[in-house]
Amino acid sequence: MQKEVLAPAAVLVLWTFVMLTWLATSRLPALKRMGGLADAKPGGRGQDLEGVIPPQINWKSHNYTHLLEQPTLFYAVSIIIALTGATKIDVVLAWGYAGLRIIHSLWQALVNTIPVRLTLFVVSTGLLLALAIRAAENTLLP
Repeated sequence: MQKEVLAPAAVLVLWTFVMLTWLATSRLPALKRMGGLADAKPGGRGQDLEGVIPPQINWKSHNYTHLLEQPTLFYAVSIIIALTGATKIDVVLAWGYAGLRIIHSLWQALVNTIPVRLTLFVVSTGLLLALAIRAAENTLLP
């Protein structure tokens, strides 16, 4: 069971690269239509493109950033659980979290209505909290 709990984490890492690719393949053509990067100021960041390129293109960037935030806790918790003894419940919770984060990505990148996005975030956060509690129990209780 130890290795199985790491699979959802590995899938979410790969999904993060999918979002990075989607971000690049949508943002670079938009920048090219605006004249390219030749006149870009030194030290520019993705945030500088807010209000410059269409919001639907920036949504992919927003989601990529989100995938580098809370999921980092998921990766740590997955490793803790794998090292201390994963159960079937842990594996189901981990797949639930990873799956909801992927659905959240698709929703944010394509539709981006807040009520659905918030629901996906809250439910996935609940699953992560359950995993974190299980990791704490594994490490703090004899």
